Amino acid sequence: MTRPLLRDLYAVLAAALLVTAAVLVGRHIQHSHHTLFVNWPPLLGTWSPHVGPGTPAAVLVAAAGVAYGPALAARLPWRALLATAWATATAWTVSLALIDGWQRGIAGRLTTPHEYLRVVDRFDDIPATLRDFTHHILIDSPDNWPAHVAGHPPGATLTFVLLDRIGLRGGGWAGVWCIAVGATACVAVLVAVRALAGESLARRAAPFLVLAPAAVWMGTSADAYFAAVAAWAVALLALAVSGRSWGWAAAAGLLFGLTCYLSYGLTLVALIGAAVLLLGRRRVRERPVLLVPLLAGLAVVPAAFTLAGFDWWEAYRLLVTRYHQGVGGIRPYGYWVWANLACAVLITGLATAPGLRRTGAVLVRRRTEHPDRVGLALLVSAALLALLIADLSGMSKAETERIWLPFAVWLLPACAFLTRPRAWLAAQALLALLLNHVLRTGW
Repeated sequence: MTRPLLRDLYAVLAAALLVTAAVLVGRHIQHSHHTLFVNWPPLLGTWSPHVGPGTPAAVLVAAAGVAYGPALAARLPWRALLATAWATATAWTVSLALIDGWQRGIAGRLTTPHEYLRVVDRFDDIPATLRDFTHHILIDSPDNWPAHVAGHPPGATLTFVLLDRIGLRGGGWAGVWCIAVGATACVAVLVAVRALAGESLARRAAPFLVLAPAAVWMGTSADAYFAAVAAWAVALLALAVSGRSWGWAAAAGLLFGLTCYLSYGLTLVALIGAAVLLLGRRRVRERPVLLVPLLAGLAVVPAAFTLAGFDWWEAYRLLVTRYHQGVGGIRPYGYWVWANLACAVLITGLATAPGLRRTGAVLVRRRTEHPDRVGLALLVSAALLALLIADLSGMSKAETERIWLPFAVWLLPACAFLTRPRAWLAAQALLALLLNHVLRTGW
């Protein structure tokens, strides 16, 4: 066994021990003090071994992905690879969701009392609702918004209102929207990695982006949709700084602005955007005018919501109060500040741990490493930094298996640094299958 592989296995062991500690300590705290508000810490879910309609398809997709994924990723024409990645990621996500059946796995997820679809009928007059939005955030306010509506800027809820307006009503269409759009996140990450770190590393990362354990939650929450919007914002910026077009810069700015009105916490995606600008700094210095369409696009969505009467900063201030009025004010920071990282292990998989170890090694040896490898390491490190800041903020105590999906998709490319990809890919797929078959996830 080579020394790098042995170090990789140590990283896996450390990640496994972190998850084990989070489970054991979490169960003790929950049974003794009932302050975690999750039934199977650190995840929101319950222990319930089961199979379902999606089981055969999920096993088939996993087996095919492990057997043929790395070879196809290496040989397919680039555009065909992107289409195949999206289709396979969609099939993987749908099959995992259907292990719990259509209603519980897809159609019913966004119709529960704390979800967005519960308030669609309160947006009959959209401008008036936006002007009045902040008056219903606090728990003690009249007709207070459900938890997820109050916890996000109105862009999130408006998405489902607009789907309803065009005839795509109900939880089924909302679930399909989140899965179909969310699955494009892996395509966006591949586009960005190719633009910033070369096609070879993007192809090596592709199977890990497709068969990510994160798919367990990509099919069950609106955060998959948020992750895709944020990922495309970064991808389009990467295309802009790699010299394609000013139009990409404007589109990137537009999506960055939209991202901030889908989730307050996704303002941290700016760190990944900053890494893109750093990697493309030569091009930006040569054509600083690229920043003009970027900033112009960035202003569009905030200006539209502000003119409509929604105050982002006031809403966020009230959300912080609302967060501490609810279970967020009870859940112990001392547990979640490290148990959240165990959630990150479960959504990114054990293979990502040695991938991150190798990422760090690339940065340490950056003067002797190929520039493409350094570029990928910087991109992954920016995402890791954003995730750690979110963790330390205390505004992400629990449920990070879905909340952190927009950051998790940028950690997965670290697996491109691994040798023996099929073995690592099999571990990723097996973890996803185990999680979805032994737990009834809350998302």
